[in-house]
Amino acid sequence: MKTEFDCQQCGACCAYFRVSFYWGEADDAPGGTVPAQLTEAIGPLRRCMQGTNSKQPRCVALGGEVGREVACQIYAHRSSTCQELMPGDDKCLKARRHHGLPV
Repeated sequence: MKTEFDCQQCGACCAYFRVSFYWGEADDAPGGTVPAQLTEAIGPLRRCMQGTNSKQPRCVALGGEVGREVACQIYAHRSSTCQELMPGDDKCLKARRHHGLPV
C-alpha cells in the first residue's frame, strides 16, 4: 500500500533542494511567471529561488514550519522544477528523510 503525502503538512523538498530552473521562467522574461525578485542567477541561463543556493536551503517562498503546516506563497507561479516534483517520488522521500519525517 502506497503512503499518501500532503505537501501542505510537509515542505521538506522546499527546504532541502536547490530550486533551479531556466531563466526564461522568471517573470522578467516574456511569458515567464516565477517572480524574478525572488530568484538569483546561478549561471548565464539558470536561476534559482532565493534561499535554496546554500548549505541549509529553504525557499524564500515557503511559508510555515516544515513537517507541520506549510504553503508556497507563489504556488500558482512556481517553477517547472517545483511542478515536476511529486508527493512520494524519490526526491520527496529523500527530503523527508533528511528532515526526519516519516516515509
